[in-house]
Parts: sequence; structure tokens; C-alpha cells
Amino acid sequence: MEYAALIAFTLTTFATPGPNNSMLMSSGLNYGVRRSLPHFLGIALGFPAMALAVGLGFAEVFERQPILHTLLKVVGVSYLAYLAWRIATTPVDNRGVATGKPLTFLQSCAFQWVNPKAWVMAVGAIVTFTHAGGNYLLQVLTICLIFIVFGAPCNAAWLWLGRSLQNWVHNSQRLRHFNWAMAALLLASLLPVSYELLQLLMG
Repeated sequence: MEYAALIAFTLTTFATPGPNNSMLMSSGLNYGVRRSLPHFLGIALGFPAMALAVGLGFAEVFERQPILHTLLKVVGVSYLAYLAWRIATTPVDNRGVATGKPLTFLQSCAFQWVNPKAWVMAVGAIVTFTHAGGNYLLQVLTICLIFIVFGAPCNAAWLWLGRSLQNWVHNSQRLRHFNWAMAALLLASLLPVSYELLQLLMG
């Protein structure tokens, strides 16, 4: 297994903007690091667990029944749109403090299964960095471990970035503007998947 290439893949994909990082940044700003820890841990552990399931054959189910994959995409787009609305409408008091609730650990874990970027990352890593003839299970477990060791700090950086902006977004209007921007960014991440679904429906 090409460990250096896998680590580079992990750092690149985990550090770049996407639904998980956008939501973590928003949660860090609105609720702080401590209240957002369950959300962060849900990503740090939930995504490797999903990748493990993919590696153990879950992706084959979708290959045999493509309609299930399409339905999952529809659910994912719908849920992400709901989360974007939830971010945009986060209750804010007059002091510029969010009064809503961050995602729980289980909600964050479940979200990985409907996150389009997570699927691309999981399937891409399993297909690219496993090889026939070796200990396949060990290879998959190694990939998941590297996701935790090198990926979680990248997610944590986005959480801390959101927290660091609290000193700048110190009034209700700025906080609302920030939340609208994060919601728009989350919706923008849905455009490729939405276009793909539209093509499927029209085809």
C-alpha cells in the first residue's frame, strides 16, 4: 500500500471545503468548540465507519441495485438542503449569540451516509489504495485508521477556525450574514449531485 499517497489523499480531501467542514466551521462559530465536539466526533468516527462498510461490500449492493444509490442521493441532497436552511435560520439573540443546537454525535454519524463528498472519498480510497493478492481486510482497516489519524485534525482545524471568528462576528447582523454565507456554500456543494440527478430524471 502506498502510504504516502494515501496520507496525501487524506490531507487533501479532508482539508478542502465540503459539507462536513462548512458545517463544522458554522458550528464552531455559533456554538463554540465544546458544544460542537459531538458533531466533530461524529465525523471523525462516523466517516471511517462508513468507509469500512464500503470496503466490506456495501458499495457492491449499490452496484447491483443502482436505484438504491439514486434514492440515497435524493435523500442526501434533500437532507443537505434542510441543513443549509437550518444554518441560515439559526436563532440569534441581540448579543449575536446563537441559541439553537449543534448536531449530535449520532446525527453527525448518520449524515456521513448521505454526504455526497463522503461517498466519493470512501469509494475512491477503497478502489485506489487496496490491491488484490494482499490482506484485503487489513488494507481497508489501514485506510480507515489513516482517515482518523490524519483526517480528524483537518476537520478540527475548520472547527477552530469557526471558533476563532467569534471575536469578529460579535453582533447579530454579522452572525446572520455568516450563517447565510455558510448555507449558500453548503447549497453550492450540492450542484454537481443535483445536476447528475436531473440528468438521470430526464434521461
